[in-house]
Formats: sequence, C-alpha cells, structure tokens
Amino acid sequence: MWMFPENGYNWHCINEINKMLKIAYHPIYKHHLPDGHRFPMLKYELLPQQLLHEGTCTSANFFEPSLPDDQHILAVHDDGYYKHLTNLDIPPKEARKIGFPLSKELVIRERIITDGTIKGCEFALEHGISMNIAGGTHHAYSNRGEAFCMLNDQAIGARYLRHKQLASNILIVDLDVHQGNGTAEIFQNDSSVFTFSMHGKSNYPFKKETSDLDIPLEKGTGDEAYLTILKNTLPELLEKVRPDFIFYLCGVDVLESDKLGTLSLSMDGCKERDRFVLQTCHDTNIPVQCSMGGGYSPDIKVIVEAHSNTFRLAQDIYS
Repeated sequence: MWMFPENGYNWHCINEINKMLKIAYHPIYKHHLPDGHRFPMLKYELLPQQLLHEGTCTSANFFEPSLPDDQHILAVHDDGYYKHLTNLDIPPKEARKIGFPLSKELVIRERIITDGTIKGCEFALEHGISMNIAGGTHHAYSNRGEAFCMLNDQAIGARYLRHKQLASNILIVDLDVHQGNGTAEIFQNDSSVFTFSMHGKSNYPFKKETSDLDIPLEKGTGDEAYLTILKNTLPELLEKVRPDFIFYLCGVDVLESDKLGTLSLSMDGCKERDRFVLQTCHDTNIPVQCSMGGGYSPDIKVIVEAHSNTFRLAQDIYS
C-alpha cells in the first residue's frame, strides 16, 4: 500500500488488477428473537441468499468474520461497560434500552459483526470497497448500548485504522434515518474522524448528540429534496475534510414505507442515494466500508430489495 498526491489530497492506491467486492457475513447474524419482535432479523438470512440467487455475488465475494481482539473494542468502549456486556450483567434499565433480550449468543454475534467491519477496512484498502451484511450500530455509545446497538462497529473500525496507521483522516457518512448519536459521542473530541449524519428531524433519538455535521430533515422529505441536499453536501465535505477513508452507513429506513422512519424516499430514490455516494467514493479513489444499518418496512421483501440495490450498485461501479 502506498500513497500518492492528487489535487492536494493523499489517496490510497487501490489495486486495479485484483478488485473484488468483499462482503462480511456469518450465519450468527440471524439471531433468534421472541415472536412478534419488531426487528426484522430475517433480512440477514435472506439478503445473501438473494444476492447469490440472482448472480450479483458468488461465494467468493463473502468472507466469514470471527471474534475480534478485545483491544480493538476497548479502543472505543469503556472497559466497565464491555465487562458488564460480556458478563450479561448490564443493569435492567440499561438493558431494556438495547431492545434485545441479552444472551451470550447475542453478544458473540455483536462481536462477530464488529470483526466483519474491522476486516472489511482491510479489504476496502485493497479493493476500494467492502460491505458488511449487518453492522451500522451507530446508537452504541462509548459506555452504553441502545436501540439494537451494543458495539459501534464503524467507530471501532475507524479507531482500528488510526491505530494501525492505515488512515489519518476519516469521514463517516451516516445516512440512516436515525441520527448516529453514539458515533457522535464517541468522536466528539477526536478531530481525526469527521461525523456526518443526515437524518429525520423527528426520528429517534429524540435527544440528539452533536455530530461534526448534522442535517435534520423534516417529516415527509422525499427524493428530490433529499438528493439535492446530499449532492450539494458530500462533495463540499470531501473538499473540507479531505478524507483518506470513508465509512458509509446505508440504512434503508429512509423509505416512505418504513414503520420507524419519517422520511419519504422511494425505492428509486434510495437507490440513487447509494449510487451517488458509492460513485463519489470510486471517482475520488477513497476506500469505503459500508454497513447496512436499519430498515423496518412491514414487507420484508421491500427491505431485502432496498439493501440488495446497494450491493448491485457496488458491483456495477467497482467491477
């Protein structure tokens, strides 16, 4: 890996000969939940099946993460919180905020998802892009979890890159419908990581943290307004931040059909959002790691289709 100057930036040189979209997936991603639970865990099983069935991906695209070294997690999360989490003795009030029944398997799952993002950082440096079937756990704070998030996978990935001296200036592009409150808290005093969150103004969390750039959107914001703001904002951010690595949180809970979202993007609008972000990363030669984030449309087929579009675009743009 080497660096070269281009228009005042220092870009990682991506291997143009050996490009391959690498995707983190492990069967543990689909975790058993009580009947009637509102989290659509089934999508983690259906999404890779769909990508293989339609030929967007082959088995060679997927890699299976494992348990990461705890030192990478503890570079982001408080030792006390992590011990309580792994020992399953989180205080009941805090455990309820997580939203999942705590179990040993659930915590192992969260750690494996995190390893998918860590290893994905290495693949992104090599191939230009990597993706995680799960992840995007941006509501996990340094000292607590909430809203289906216990360990902040992309925050851990960012600190991993900094520790390994693989990136010096990182941009987190969080386009989930919910603000990345945990991510904002973790990096509030870290100038090497710029946090950008564009989200529903009226969505959870109702007490927002302060990202480096927050763009709260009114209820019902649709394709035209959303895409105009994004396309005016991201290029300016690249000029300002000059990142040498990007994390993209591409939640599909921005769809009009989403039961936990307040925005009104169509399927085509969500797809154009992803196309613009990924094409921008590709054209500027900035490695990008993508985690899927949320998606809560009542029809699981809608969720899977919206997520599948992100992978299809990645293959089209980077192949």
